[in-house]
Amino acid sequence: MARPAASDFDLHWHLATTDHEIAVTEFEFCVLRMEEAFQRWQSECLAAGTAQEWSGFDNAVLHVLRMKDRPKSVTEIARVLNRDDLSALQYSLRKLQSQKLIEKEVSTKGLRRGVRYQVTEHGRKVTENFAENRRALLISLTSTMADSDEQLKNATRTMAFMTGIYEHAARIAATHALAIDVRQAPQLKREE
Repeated sequence: MARPAASDFDLHWHLATTDHEIAVTEFEFCVLRMEEAFQRWQSECLAAGTAQEWSGFDNAVLHVLRMKDRPKSVTEIARVLNRDDLSALQYSLRKLQSQKLIEKEVSTKGLRRGVRYQVTEHGRKVTENFAENRRALLISLTSTMADSDEQLKNATRTMAFMTGIYEHAARIAATHALAIDVRQAPQLKREE
């Protein structure tokens, strides 16, 4: 008995009524699944090198701070990670600082005044260990894909392009009310 092909499945639902909507929705759910897998990978790989539990976000913050081995401000870190929830970022920085992986420096001179964070020697060792584990566990797998570098470059371009589209659509949604008849809009009941 032949296995069903992907085209044998009905991919239509309320978010996917046309071929284009199906393509966008499949992309979106792939991104959601990838984000969860990526966060889990980040968390587990860092935990393997520190014997402590960390979030994927903590790991990303640590590696952004290690990037180019120069101190960075909260604003710079947020910009690199495309985050606007500064309280979550500050919480992560406090966690990393409490484990002596990063340190805070305060500068009162020059153009770069203010608080900046940098990786400590202990943090450097942890990030080097992560890089070794990453090479052994992840890079060894991705390097087996045919044309992996070209495929990853194309995927990166597509995701960067889609990031811009989602950012633009989010700005529109946040700043412009949709023309809806509130009498026709679904009403949510509050639980008492």
